[in-house]
Amino acid sequence: MSQVFPRKANSWSRASLIAIAFLVLGLGWLVLTLQRSDFVTSANEFVEQPVQFSHQHHAGGIGIECRYCHTSVEVSPSAGIPPTKTCLNCHSQIWNTSAYLEPVRASFREDKPLTWVRVHDLPDFVYFNHSIHVANGVGCETCHGRVDRMPLVIQKQSLQMEWCLDCHRDPSRYVRPLDQITQMGYVPAEPQNVLGPKLVKEYRIADVEHLTSCSVCHR
Repeated sequence: MSQVFPRKANSWSRASLIAIAFLVLGLGWLVLTLQRSDFVTSANEFVEQPVQFSHQHHAGGIGIECRYCHTSVEVSPSAGIPPTKTCLNCHSQIWNTSAYLEPVRASFREDKPLTWVRVHDLPDFVYFNHSIHVANGVGCETCHGRVDRMPLVIQKQSLQMEWCLDCHRDPSRYVRPLDQITQMGYVPAEPQNVLGPKLVKEYRIADVEHLTSCSVCHR
C-alpha cells in the first residue's frame, strides 16, 4: 500500500504546532498590551473643554492650591467642580474683557453652569471616595499626576483595577504626610520605605485583606 502522507508530513505537523503555539502566545501578548494601552484606557488623551483651563498657569505659575477650587475633596466622595463664581473671584478684575473667557462670563450672567467634560471617568460600578484617600495620606499627584505642569489636564494613570490594587496591596509606598497632600513634586523627608509604614500605622489604614476586598470598591 502506498504511503498516504509524504515523509515530510511529520516535520510539517510539528512545525505547524509550534507556529500555532507562538500565534496563541502572540495574540495573548497583543490583547494584554492593547488592554493597557492609552487607546483603551484613554490616558494621555486631549479632552475638549468649554474653556481650556490651564492648571499649569493657575496651580503651577500662580500657585493656587488645589482645595481653593476643589472645595469638597476633604469631605465628599467628589472633589467638586468649582462654580463660575470661583473663577470670577479673580476674573472679574483681571482678563475681565478677554474674549477667551466669554463663556465664563456668559455662564455667570445666565446662571447656567459650564458643561465641563470629565477627564477621570471611572465606570459606574466603581466606587471611589476622594475624602477617604485624602484623609489617609494619598496626595493629589499620586492619581492625577503633575497637574501643575499640564496646560490641559489629561488622565495620566490607566485607572484600571490592577492600578488601584497596586496601591491597595501596599499603601505604604504612596502615602505622605497630610500637610503635603496637595504638594506637587513631593519628596519625602526620609526614605519612603521608612516613612510609609509609620504613616500607615499613624493613619490606621486598614489591612491588605480589607483593602483588596471586592466590596471596598464595588458596592
